[in-house]
Amino acid sequence: MKCAQIIEALEMLSPREYACDWDNVGLLVGRRDKEVKKIMIALDATHEVIKRAVAEKTDMLITHHPMIFSAIKQVNDDNFITEKVLMLAENGISYYAMHTNFDIVGGMAQLACGPQYMNLSETAPISCEPGQTQGLGRYGRLPIPMTAMQVAEQVKKCFGIPFVMLYQSPELTDKVYDRIAVLPGSGKSEMKKVVRDGYELYLTGDYTHHEGIDAMDMGLTVLDATHYGLEHIFIHFIKDYLTETFKTEAFHIIEADTGLPVKVIT
Repeated sequence: MKCAQIIEALEMLSPREYACDWDNVGLLVGRRDKEVKKIMIALDATHEVIKRAVAEKTDMLITHHPMIFSAIKQVNDDNFITEKVLMLAENGISYYAMHTNFDIVGGMAQLACGPQYMNLSETAPISCEPGQTQGLGRYGRLPIPMTAMQVAEQVKKCFGIPFVMLYQSPELTDKVYDRIAVLPGSGKSEMKKVVRDGYELYLTGDYTHHEGIDAMDMGLTVLDATHYGLEHIFIHFIKDYLTETFKTEAFHIIEADTGLPVKVIT
């Protein structure tokens, strides 16, 4: 199986043209004509993941988050990013990233809100370009009305994560919600839009103290399940997608889930 054939399947699911302008998706390292017998799928191309890919003689690495964002003028081992580029190239590993195109189409929020996870109904994108029906995040209706604490427990269970951070004004502790906004990854940029659209409960990641306080002042309750917490589902989904698409034993797929990178010490 050629790398180009796998890329074609991935881009049928999430076309590259849907990626945000600032993003960097597609084949970032390696050759399209690479013969692929072993694929590794991860959320991030960390040093640990790449070392494992090399050790297991992987032919192709697929991640959600791109390893390369900024322009590179030199490829050597003086920089931790370009050192990883060298490791991939020297070992003949083709590296492909599908980021905001997967978030928008095919895709992360749709998966997170589906029956396997949040099981929302009446879903619609939070943010999309004019004239498009696909977009970032999802609004939706919860299966049953719940308090924020009950939703947090459900998130922990269905996403398999140990904690969720809750930003909520004390007077809203017993408030019951029937609708929710969900944006896996970093959702701070859409916070004001979520409030303007009349939603009072927001499940996302990457909130800081100050942004959490701002949310509370706006009457918004935020469940921060971390960036990893809502997006590690990418790994198993892409494995299943490629297995179902090709229905072949032509390649072996390895799931490289490094786990939640942050721990709470109590």
